[in-house]
Amino acid sequence: MTRDHPPSRTLREANKAFKPAETKKPMTDYAKAEQSQRDNRERLKAERLAREAKGSRPR
Repeated sequence: MTRDHPPSRTLREANKAFKPAETKKPMTDYAKAEQSQRDNRERLKAERLAREAKGSRPR
């Protein structure tokens, strides 16, 4: 392939398909703590909503 010709569409698509996967940066201690706190808050919220829904049913 010469430099004066742009890459063909199939070559561009192949390059896109075989592009190296993006690697995630390891989480910092701060980010781990934040994620843990977020997960815990969501879990507690779900439990509270379930209790409220169960308690508000007519007998």
